[in-house]
Amino acid sequence: MSVAYFDCFSGAGGDMIVASLIDAGADAARLRRRLESLPVGGYTLTIEKVTKQGFAATRFVVDLDRAAPQPHRHLKDVLAIIRGAGDLSEGVKGRAGRVFERLAAAEAAVHGITIDRVHFHEVGAVDAILDVVGAVTALELLGVDRVACSALPTGSGTVRCAHGELPVPGPATAELLKGVPLAACEETGELTTPTGAALLTTLADSFGPLPSITVRAVGYGAGTREGASRPNLLRVLVGDAGDAGESDEIAVLETNLDDTTPQTAAYCMERLLAEGALDVYSLPIQMKKSRSGVLLTVLCECHRVPAMERILFAETPTFGVRRHSVRRTKLRRRVEAVTTPYGTIRVKVGQRADALTATPEFEDCKTAALAAGVSLATVITAAKAAWERSRQALGGT
Repeated sequence: MSVAYFDCFSGAGGDMIVASLIDAGADAARLRRRLESLPVGGYTLTIEKVTKQGFAATRFVVDLDRAAPQPHRHLKDVLAIIRGAGDLSEGVKGRAGRVFERLAAAEAAVHGITIDRVHFHEVGAVDAILDVVGAVTALELLGVDRVACSALPTGSGTVRCAHGELPVPGPATAELLKGVPLAACEETGELTTPTGAALLTTLADSFGPLPSITVRAVGYGAGTREGASRPNLLRVLVGDAGDAGESDEIAVLETNLDDTTPQTAAYCMERLLAEGALDVYSLPIQMKKSRSGVLLTVLCECHRVPAMERILFAETPTFGVRRHSVRRTKLRRRVEAVTTPYGTIRVKVGQRADALTATPEFEDCKTAALAAGVSLATVITAAKAAWERSRQALGGT
C-alpha cells in the first residue's frame, strides 16, 4: 500500500498540497494536461522550483486574469465543472466533488443556510477548483492508496475575506477542523486555509504521528507568504506500508463507584467525551458488603490521561482510578460526505485489506429525518445507497 503523509509543520493550503506532491514526483506535465481539460478559463498556471528560506521546494501558482472575473459559484456549478473535465478519471471526479461538498457543508453550517444556497466566494474561484482537482489528480499520478496527516496548526491573528476581517482560524476552517487535532504555532496569519482544510479532512483517514512506512519520496510545497519563525512549507512523505489496518496504544481508566447517582455518572461521562475520550461506558457490579455499584471505564489516548483523571476526581466521589495501557488493532477510518434527497449525510468508513464497513452518522440521519418528515430508516437507507454509488464510481475501493 502506498501512503502519503502530510507533515503540516507550517500549515497547509490547497496550492501547497499540489506543489508538495509535484515535488515528490507527480508528473507536472501530465497534471497540467488534465487540469486543462476542466471547462474553465481566465487563468495562467505556473509550476516552478523555488527556494523558501534556504530550502528547495516547488510552487503551484494560479494567476487569475482580472479582466475576466470569476463568478461566485454554487456547489452544483462547481460539480458540473468537475464532471465536465474530459481528461479526469471518475475516481478523481468523485473525490474532488466530495471535497467541495464538505466545503459547502461547512459554509452552510457557518451561515445557517442550506447547502444549495452556499456561495463559495473565495473558494469557488477557479484557483480553488484547480487546487482541489490538482491535489486529487497528483495523488492518483503517484499511485497513493492512503492519505495520513499530522496535527494542523491554524496560525493566529486575523484574516481578511469576503465577509470582512475575522479571527484565525476563519469560521469555515474551524468548522472543517472539528474533531481534528490542532498544533500550537507562534506564527501569525492564516496557516491552514479552508481549501487546505477541506482537502486534508476529506482525503486523510488519520491525523497524528507519521505511520509506519518505508519512505521512497519526499516533497516540499511552498506557500506565498514568508514565515517569521519557520519556512512556509508543506512536506509530504510518500512510502509503502502493509495493508493489515492499523494498531496503536491507548489507555484504559477504571473506577468503582458505589455512592453516586445515575445522573452524576451520566454527567461525568458527558464531560469525559467532550474532553476527548475515545469511549466511556459503565457496567453494574456487586461490591464488598453486597453493595451495588458501577464500574466506570474510560478509553483515551495516552496523552489525555491527566485530563481524564481530573474529571473523574472532580465529578465522582472516587478515591482512586486504575489505569493500564493496551494495544489495539483498528480499521483505517475516514469520514465521507454523501448527498441524499434529504441533504448531506456523513458516513463513517472503516477499511483494511480484508474488511470494509460504512455507517451513516446517526445524528445527521436523525436531523435529516425530522426535517424531511420521513422515517429514520428511510434516511439511513438513502445514505447507504449514496455511499455505495460513490464507492462504485471510485472503482469499488
